[in-house]
Amino acid sequence: MKHHIPLFALSAVMAAPAYAADEKAWDHASSIGRDALAIAALGFPAIHQDWTGDLQAGGSIGAAFLASQMLKRTFPEERPDHSNRKSFPSGHASVSFAAAATLQNRYGWQVCLPAQVVATFVGVSRVQARKHHWYDVVAGASIGEASGFLITSKRNENVRVIPWGDTRGGGAAIALRF
Repeated sequence: MKHHIPLFALSAVMAAPAYAADEKAWDHASSIGRDALAIAALGFPAIHQDWTGDLQAGGSIGAAFLASQMLKRTFPEERPDHSNRKSFPSGHASVSFAAAATLQNRYGWQVCLPAQVVATFVGVSRVQARKHHWYDVVAGASIGEASGFLITSKRNENVRVIPWGDTRGGGAAIALRF
């Protein structure tokens, strides 16, 4: 069960190049990969009832998305397909790499390896779709990796933080197994 979500995403992306013969298909494939990674980064912790991991994944993905959107407005660069001036940085890459980095930092390389492959596919797809220059993707990947590693902590099965609250206040209880 541990590897099902990332492997599902990896298999979906590996099949994508077969139909990705034109720019529109590459664009669609990159969106599927991005969405699959976001679902995996949020779904994997939920399946394991790791609500802290879910919160951290949401924070990592959200931070990467917001940072890339702010930079798009600050540095309006024309896309290679000339559709608009929102090329820099790649939002698809930032979200994909944030999801992959979150999975890596929280759960280790066994979960992250397929996720990083999918994130790389998303980045390549954005260039193939003529939505981004290579440096837009590298910048987006850097934003995503940074947010994933800065916001996500490693999961420790021996430490549990349990938030609590009532009408008079709230706090957190920490349980340690040793």
